Amino acid sequence: MTIRQPRYSKEEFARLGDEIYEYKVRPQVEEGNEGKIVAIDLETGDFEVDKSEIAACDRLESTHPDAQIWIVRIGSGYVRHFGGRTLCL
Repeated sequence: MTIRQPRYSKEEFARLGDEIYEYKVRPQVEEGNEGKIVAIDLETGDFEVDKSEIAACDRLESTHPDAQIWIVRIGSGYVRHFGGRTLCL
């Protein structure tokens, strides 16, 4: 198994991912997909959408085996939540 090496600094990786999502991907996926995951290849701009992070990444990697993948949850600033949540009744 080949281990993929990052080709960008963490800062550049995040900047590119956010930029591609905001300007290219978001207008195409936002409506009707809230809460789903978008996996984006930073080098091609190609992307996959799925409920499952793993499924989206697997599909993207099937067409782009060397993809540099940025993951976004549609409609949220976070892919995952850690810790408890406060219930408002």
